[in-house]
Amino acid sequence: MSGSDTNKPLTYRDAGVDIDAGEALVDAIKPMAASTRRAGADGALGGFGGLFDLKAAGFKDPVLVSGTDGVGTKLMLAFATGRHETIGVDLVAMCVNDVLAQGAEPLFFLDYFATGKLETGTAAKVISGIAEGCRQAGCTLVGGETAEMPGMYSAGHYDLAGFVVGAVERTDVLPRVNDMKAGDVLVALPSSGPHSNGYSLVRRIVERTGLKWDDCCPFDEKLTLGEALLAPTKIYVKSLLQLIRLKRIKGLAHITGGGLTENAPRMCPDHLVPKIDYNAWQLPPVFDWLQRAGSVSDEEMRRTFNCGVGMVMAVEPAVVEPLMERLFNEGEASLVIGEFAPQ
Repeated sequence: MSGSDTNKPLTYRDAGVDIDAGEALVDAIKPMAASTRRAGADGALGGFGGLFDLKAAGFKDPVLVSGTDGVGTKLMLAFATGRHETIGVDLVAMCVNDVLAQGAEPLFFLDYFATGKLETGTAAKVISGIAEGCRQAGCTLVGGETAEMPGMYSAGHYDLAGFVVGAVERTDVLPRVNDMKAGDVLVALPSSGPHSNGYSLVRRIVERTGLKWDDCCPFDEKLTLGEALLAPTKIYVKSLLQLIRLKRIKGLAHITGGGLTENAPRMCPDHLVPKIDYNAWQLPPVFDWLQRAGSVSDEEMRRTFNCGVGMVMAVEPAVVEPLMERLFNEGEASLVIGEFAPQ
């Protein structure tokens, strides 16, 4: 190395970090974030922190509920297919559905996007999906962090994490374990697919079949396999929030990692167990195909995937019919899948 090279002034860009690209991304994000504004949100994107006024949002005696999550190896499908538009919806959904299960209304969301070299086009697509998820959930995107870390990630790869804060009036916190009893009915809301869980097994199954992500989907001929398996996670906030406030729901279980087997019991008091009738619904085509293509046992399916059920409600038997009718009138399907039984 020549002396002139060793004496050359170095910049952050020489080390692989492009500050200008980061600032350009912030400028691109601002209108996306603005589209998610709601009552209580204050402060402009780009400050050191996001502000939120609980009183302005209408709460009187709130309990804060926070959650954080990612989308796991579903990211690998986005990398392989070059489709980044909906992975941000998944990120928001995994967080807001969790706080909803405690009865909370999601208020504001922050994201963490980390990559080796910032590709502003890709990052903007991801964050556009995050903004869409926030609009669906009725929460505001108050900020986040974009980290460019050369050498940490393979070319074209990134990682995502999401953080949500919600609030619930103290009297509406779920589960209402003191009100739960044997005979309470389990009502399920359908999922939109595997959501964001089980994708390490999904990728292994696809690898076994020899199919490529851009091949025609064997369970939906209108889509490629990659498109079908990237279906974004369903957000249940607008379907369920008012029912929570009307005290129609005693408990909620978000069916995520661990599937029905592990998540349904999380809303139960110690003296009850969820008794699920797995014959109450037909396995959706995506799960039927995954099970057959991977020779996956019923037990493994139920503890890995949601099997077509994204959220489970525990409700009083007397309110089941009017509750399901209300959901139907609002465009939401539901079905009875079981009940609470004594432990």
